[in-house]
Amino acid sequence: MAEIAVVAIFVAKPGYEEQLREALEGIVGPTRNEQGVLQYDLHRDVEEPRRFVFVERWESQEALAVHARSAHILAYRKAAADWVEHGEIRVVSKIV
Repeated sequence: MAEIAVVAIFVAKPGYEEQLREALEGIVGPTRNEQGVLQYDLHRDVEEPRRFVFVERWESQEALAVHARSAHILAYRKAAADWVEHGEIRVVSKIV
């Protein structure tokens, strides 16, 4: 199994920054307890406070797939659907 990394960016709709922040913070703890997670850190853009960025590392693509189907992620997606203006998730593998 090859380790993978994820960069996930979510931009809140204007006026929904704090709701989105709270929802994203709420998935950090449960995710850090998942099997296969190596790193799961939430950041807020210094220059654009509506932008939140996850930096993640997973043991494998399979571990990430299990995460994507987890109850807390599915609940987050449902709750935050109206708060996100733009979302982008990139799965990458380390070169060097």
